[in-house]
Amino acid sequence: MEEPTEGASLVSGPDGKKRRVSYFYEPTIGDYYYGQGHPMKPHRIRMAHNLIVHYGLHRRMEVNRPFPAGPSDIRRFHTDEYVEFLASVSPESSGDPSFSRHLKRFNVGEDCPVFDGLFGFCQASAGGSIGAAVKLNRGDADIAVNWAGGLHHAKKSEASGFCYVNDIVLGILELLKVHRRVLYVDIDVHHGDGVEEAFYTTDRVMTVSFHKFGDFFPGTGHIKDVGAGQGKFYALNVPLNDGLDDESFRGLFRPIIQKVMEVYQPDAVVLQCGADSLSGDRLGCFNLSVKGHADCLRFLRSFNVPLMVLGGGGYTIRNVARCWCYETAVAVGVEPDNKLPYNEYYEYFGPDYTLHVEPCNMENLNAHKDMEKIRNTLLEQLSGLIHAPSVPFQTTPATTQVPEEVSSQCQIYIII
Repeated sequence: MEEPTEGASLVSGPDGKKRRVSYFYEPTIGDYYYGQGHPMKPHRIRMAHNLIVHYGLHRRMEVNRPFPAGPSDIRRFHTDEYVEFLASVSPESSGDPSFSRHLKRFNVGEDCPVFDGLFGFCQASAGGSIGAAVKLNRGDADIAVNWAGGLHHAKKSEASGFCYVNDIVLGILELLKVHRRVLYVDIDVHHGDGVEEAFYTTDRVMTVSFHKFGDFFPGTGHIKDVGAGQGKFYALNVPLNDGLDDESFRGLFRPIIQKVMEVYQPDAVVLQCGADSLSGDRLGCFNLSVKGHADCLRFLRSFNVPLMVLGGGGYTIRNVARCWCYETAVAVGVEPDNKLPYNEYYEYFGPDYTLHVEPCNMENLNAHKDMEKIRNTLLEQLSGLIHAPSVPFQTTPATTQVPEEVSSQCQIYIII
């Protein structure tokens, strides 16, 4: 493939060359527990990190422990009342009658339970994404990774779909201090509704979501939802059916993203790598392989634009760990061995003990003619865009001061 010339090129050279990768990991993240029977398991991030370390990928990156996002950082998007609630609620206080009204108001309960350390979990997730944005803003990294991020359903004053604080929106707001245009791409099986909603009326952020559409959470993301006002046509939705396979996905993703990069010319890209679009996910209904999923990252990496890579959904945790480990390898530019190295969670990966898993034998309900129609509709929509909208900067906002400048709390860690 020829090197695209549009957008903000990295100094590190064309695709295939080494990238400076900054990786954020909070070692306590796997201790958080949503509760018995809940499909969201932060433990999967620890499992992914363990594989990353055993493959030796940490030696090819700068590994950072994120500084927890403070309430004032989180209030850059979320309302005061909501942040105050998240910071004060606990499993004990949630039983208090005076709290029950707030639980309903902020949609905290079944899908989004109150668990021990809830706010600490939100702070770690958001801190990683804000920290990743700061690294990219300063030019200290070409790719910044936060697998604990990607919680795309959280709204301004409401939890939704296992997400409480929208670390993606906070990361993008940080990027916008330095970059004129940011592209957000979402490959989670669920629609990236919280991020789309946050930037629905601006042309400074373009959102592109590939997701299952129909009788499926959150029920948004119709192809006709394109943004409003100044942001009209800067939201792109790719509605898909069950059984999506690698070939069908690649046939949509590459031409659409190629056109987006040409027309929009983003200065930075954020990719949400929700792993519930993989084959065999507990809640998902697509049939992608790890390589098919990672092809999205590989393609976006080839454009030489500063790139933030985040986690998201993913509920068959052994496959989430496989996927995010492999995508970390793609970020640093190596091809890891399919045979898994022995690790602390080795028994999770039986009976094959391999990095890659074969897609299952399920019917692809995405007919070729329907996919072609979707592709043509979206390409036509893109052709109507203003070429690379410009942004006048009167004064550049102050970038967030990284804690490492003022204390030793942002440490470089190699954690297993």
